[in-house]
Amino acid sequence: MGPPSSRYDLTGRTALVTGAGGLLGKQHVAALTESGARVVVTDLGLAQAEAAVAALKQASPLADLIALEINVTSLDSVRAANEQLADRNIIVDILVNNAAIDPKVTSAPGLMHSSRFEAFPVPQWQTEIAVGLTGAMLCAQVFGGEMAKRGRGVILNIASDLGVIAPDQRLYRQPQVTREEEQPVKPVTYSVIKHGLIGLTKYLATYWADHGVRVNAISPGGVFNNQDPAFVERLTRLIPMGRMADVDEYRAAVQFLCSDASSYMTGQNLVMDGGRSVW
Repeated sequence: MGPPSSRYDLTGRTALVTGAGGLLGKQHVAALTESGARVVVTDLGLAQAEAAVAALKQASPLADLIALEINVTSLDSVRAANEQLADRNIIVDILVNNAAIDPKVTSAPGLMHSSRFEAFPVPQWQTEIAVGLTGAMLCAQVFGGEMAKRGRGVILNIASDLGVIAPDQRLYRQPQVTREEEQPVKPVTYSVIKHGLIGLTKYLATYWADHGVRVNAISPGGVFNNQDPAFVERLTRLIPMGRMADVDEYRAAVQFLCSDASSYMTGQNLVMDGGRSVW
């Protein structure tokens, strides 16, 4: 056994991150390249993936990055991406299921706000479930299935503190809105999807335990991204550490979960929320 630091080394391994053009997606990619991995940077369109690669290259010019288009809601698209990589003799050792739709809570006039459960549109439910949960299943099915055949691999599902607790709808209340049914809320989909990802994590961890594939999840808390100051103040009162996370604060956890540093860990959900779920 080498020194502790060597167990975080991902040199010679290839990771694939879905939804890599987003706020945290870029951070996951950066974390993996810091540990020496080659990273396949994927997004819904090739232009988005290439833009993410360009942005990441500015901060880390020597990073080994590959832009690739994947529509995670389409099994054909996921399979095509896998075939494109195989044609280039690229084997995915690490899959990070990050793609998701995080609906923003906004106020809008109407008889009943469309974010509320009673009025939530079924097409929106289906779309968000398809991206955030079905997409993770399809990517695990294709890339994880290949890992299981080889007898080695790591899958990391990006869940959320709202996969552990329910949304506190008091955070989103608008004081100028007097009718309860017009108050915006965090929609039902996000929390359901993140709870589902944790369930998928446990299922796959046991399903592929004897095939050398480890599957874990991480549940980040809210990341500060210049949100409305009133919202930030309300949220930080719910967090024992008294602040939201910095955007790069999850990198070390991703490195841990994707490397041999966590070699005896599978089926677990690492909660990093500043203590919010403890209160």
